[in-house]
Amino acid sequence: MTTTTAPTSGVPVGPGLSMFDPIFVGIDEFGQPVYITLAYRNLLAGGEPGGGKSGLLNCIAAHAALSVDSRLVLLDGKLVELGQWEDCADAFIGPDITEALAVLRRLQVVMNNRYAWLRAHGRRKLTALDGLTVITVLVDEIAFYSATVGSKQEQEEFVALLRDLVARGRAAGIPVVAATQRPSFDIIPTSLRDLFGYRAAFRCTTPNSSNIVLGHGWAEQGYSATDIQPTNQGAAYLIAEGGVPRRIKVAYLTDGQIAGIADYAAWIRRPNRLSAPDSHRPDLGLAA
Repeated sequence: MTTTTAPTSGVPVGPGLSMFDPIFVGIDEFGQPVYITLAYRNLLAGGEPGGGKSGLLNCIAAHAALSVDSRLVLLDGKLVELGQWEDCADAFIGPDITEALAVLRRLQVVMNNRYAWLRAHGRRKLTALDGLTVITVLVDEIAFYSATVGSKQEQEEFVALLRDLVARGRAAGIPVVAATQRPSFDIIPTSLRDLFGYRAAFRCTTPNSSNIVLGHGWAEQGYSATDIQPTNQGAAYLIAEGGVPRRIKVAYLTDGQIAGIADYAAWIRRPNRLSAPDSHRPDLGLAA
């Protein structure tokens, strides 16, 4: 009989987290911890390269990977920003828009099936008691899939599928976390931006870019991400729907810490891992 020892790497063994728990993302300007509840909301992060967007994505990926009720779907055109979480994910998409579209279409089917299930039970949204996993979708660099690779038709389909997931997915347990280093109207149209319950503006080069992420007029009211110093990586303005921008400093995980957490998360996920193609996995196939 062969046994497998859990990797330690400084990660304590303890009760699993839940995607319905508040997620710690950093501290505010007064040193108070900042939490977001992602299960019923989406998050958009925008700002210039090196501003700290990947740090925020990795904080959320770490929580999702350690959550017992979560499955991960990762889209990363550069392969390296979210690449360390690949062994924890049910789907990891690189610079392949055809594969990205296929996964988004499957997620759309899952979302529709879940809404049919909710309607049959007279419900409006999933809860932690339903026993269905939260499918957390992380997209690093929207512009890569919506404006760089593929044909114009494929890019438009990507934007349409992503908008549908952002608009309808949260009540079905499919939150979307997306980031871009090109905060412009052609990449983040207002109709898409306003669907994100959380928006984080990292350092931007112009007040208009800051407004594109946070919402029109915030820069003129003194909440401009142009005020963030280039050396202050991880600083951002975070706004929740109906609220006022809040200056925060995102928690930072080193590559070694990410590797340790990802290794442990992959180990605790072994009973749910399947070697079959993605289409046969319960939450990425046609099941609710």
